[in-house]
Amino acid sequence: MAKKKAEQKDVGQKDAITHLGELIDGIKVAMMTTVEPDGSLRSRPMWTHEREFDGKLWFFTREHSAKVDEVEHDHHVSLSYSEPAKDRFVSVSGRCRLVLDKEKARELWNPALKAWFPEGLDDPELALLCIQVEKAEYWDTPNSRMVQLIGFAKAVLTGEQYRPGDNEKINLDKDAGLSVH
Repeated sequence: MAKKKAEQKDVGQKDAITHLGELIDGIKVAMMTTVEPDGSLRSRPMWTHEREFDGKLWFFTREHSAKVDEVEHDHHVSLSYSEPAKDRFVSVSGRCRLVLDKEKARELWNPALKAWFPEGLDDPELALLCIQVEKAEYWDTPNSRMVQLIGFAKAVLTGEQYRPGDNEKINLDKDAGLSVH
């Protein structure tokens, strides 16, 4: 019985990771928020690399940058993905670490990165940030604008709460176990 529950949990976690990856897929830029030493929050745009999502997100950075200092001080980060044209919004949080691995950089490299790293893979400042996603929440409205407007009008007329689409919270923290709300 315990083995079956563990297998169901693994399947559920894989489904949640797959769905989260599908929601993020195609959104090029995320706003990454870090914690500064004084406790204040700081956000900046980061380019997301197209690869199959496995619970980790990877970003190129300069080894000696303010965001690296912030991440080394406090590993908690938040990433916000937004695609308003498709009414798709995703917020993820997790722990971030600096990775100095030339092979991993080569695996993730895209020639467009030369705009930030003119020396390419030989740039001495080239580094990676790896975020292990622990929690996520998404808002996804797969319906057309017309369907949304009809639903909104119906809610106004009937007094029922407007529900434009899916909203789920996902906990991917392996220690806490998978949960979807």
